[in-house]
Amino acid sequence: MSFTHYFRSLIITLSVLILLGLQNIVLANEAVDKGLVTKLSDAQNRLNSSQKKIASQKRNLLEKLNKLEEEVQNLQQKTAAARRLSDEKTLSLNQLESRIKDWREQQRYQQNLLNRFLHQQQLHNQPAGLATAEKMQLIQNFSQELQAKLSPKWQPQSIVMSNGKVEQLPTLSLGPLNWFWHEELQQAGLASRENGQLHATLLLDGSASSGLKDIQTEGRGELFFDPTVNRAVAREQHQQTAWQHVVKGGVWVIPILTFAVLALVIAIYKSVQLARLPKLQRFTPAYLQSQLSTPSDKVVATIKGQQKVMFDIALQAKNDRVRDDQLFVQLQQDKYWLERWLLVIGITASVAPLLGLLGTVSGMIETFKMMTLFGSGDPEVVSGGIAQALITTELGLVVAIPALILNAILSKRAKSYYHELENFAVLLSQPADEPLSELKQEAA
Repeated sequence: MSFTHYFRSLIITLSVLILLGLQNIVLANEAVDKGLVTKLSDAQNRLNSSQKKIASQKRNLLEKLNKLEEEVQNLQQKTAAARRLSDEKTLSLNQLESRIKDWREQQRYQQNLLNRFLHQQQLHNQPAGLATAEKMQLIQNFSQELQAKLSPKWQPQSIVMSNGKVEQLPTLSLGPLNWFWHEELQQAGLASRENGQLHATLLLDGSASSGLKDIQTEGRGELFFDPTVNRAVAREQHQQTAWQHVVKGGVWVIPILTFAVLALVIAIYKSVQLARLPKLQRFTPAYLQSQLSTPSDKVVATIKGQQKVMFDIALQAKNDRVRDDQLFVQLQQDKYWLERWLLVIGITASVAPLLGLLGTVSGMIETFKMMTLFGSGDPEVVSGGIAQALITTELGLVVAIPALILNAILSKRAKSYYHELENFAVLLSQPADEPLSELKQEAA
């Protein structure tokens, strides 16, 4: 019994010791947890204070950086200004020389304009070496004369009439325009000044002439004038008919017109000929063979022209070989008859542009010869020669284009009619015992 009691006491003692150890461990863990929480709280507080210090220092640094950047920009601007001043000081002499050069060029330009004006107004005969003030005085005098012209008066002047006769007629001048009154003819007219001499360019009729007479007698009336300064009159005087235009082309116009007339006559003839061709009748192979064996007067009456000739050949042929030879010969004759003279129209379409080009080349050679002899100072002579040289090219194209179209249309019509005759001849040459399907295939 003592051993059992002792063992129980030992167990109880061990249990109490274990409980006490566990209690100490729990207390120790709670103390450790409290210490850790305290340390974490202190670390968090220190971190927050450090972040606040860093943010404050960052703001200060940013402010200092912005101030430094502004100072750098100001320094850059001052440096650029200093460089510009330095460059201006360095280049000032070159700039002054350039400006002086521009001023001198401007002065020369103005001087040239002034001299050109004096030359155009026929003041170039004045003594050379005039000062600018003297030239301005001349311009002022000319202005006064121009003002006097703007208030015109009738003055007798010499005028070269259209017949070459020089007559002294009362003339009214207003700027570049000139009118005259012919007392004998009781007619007014326009005059233009050429090389210092007035030339009659147009005689006025009707109200235009009576209006100018009213101005002469009564001092007022309707005045007729050409706002283009006689350019419209010159253009009207240079207008020409189609024949006059063609004749200017020279000798090469003759072969071009010859081909044109020949092609036109043939085209009219062939058009009438092809239009009068009888319409070809269409037959099935079997029906045509039956008509060849026992011809019907009603059917034969509908067949006309070349088709009738072929049908008669097939009826009268002694055997197949003779029939085929005669049909072939007839087809060749029909082809020649249909295409006869069409080649001339095609040749015209091909040759007319070449003849026009030949005329143009000949005219250009003649123009260059004149330029070599008399120079190219007058552009009207050169342009007039070139214009005349190009007339043959124009005429050649005018002839060739319709000829080409007519040749294509007439050739198409002739070939189409010939192909229909050829198909009819093929049907006539088929044996009577040949199957209908084979006849149709060969006819197609």
